[in-house]
Amino acid sequence: RERLDMEVKAEAWRPGWFERLVQPCVAELVGSALFIFTGVLAAVEDAGGAGRLQPALAHGLALAAAIAVLGDI
Repeated sequence: RERLDMEVKAEAWRPGWFERLVQPCVAELVGSALFIFTGVLAAVEDAGGAGRLQPALAHGLALAAAIAVLGDI
């Protein structure tokens, strides 16, 4: 009878090993690859006298696009 009177507490949801270990690593890998790829393409496609401005703008625009697309996640 005492068992019936006791409240049954639900266990809090804990993320599994995939959510704790793999997802952050994959996210870091994809983000780093995006910025390295855009930086290298901006440096390879140098438009004459753009100098350091072109890779900086490429990284800034890639970051802005990633935030706009993935900001709600």
